[in-house]
Amino acid sequence: MKKLIALSAVLFAVAPVMAQASCESVTEEISQKIISNGVPADGFTLTVVPAEEAAQAEGQVVGNCDNETQNIIYLRK
Repeated sequence: MKKLIALSAVLFAVAPVMAQASCESVTEEISQKIISNGVPADGFTLTVVPAEEAAQAEGQVVGNCDNETQNIIYLRK
């Protein structure tokens, strides 16, 4: 639980910097941060969804891209 809170704090801190970046590069950066926090690469998924669909998506919003029109959803397996 502490790792998830720390991960969320880090991701929200860097989200404004990455707001204009491509979804592929943002997703890769977030993935590397999650892995560096001890989560195995096959232990989670990151999915890019339109921002208006993020509320219905299963998982937690951990970032955005394409000028905040897309959200990146984290789901632990």
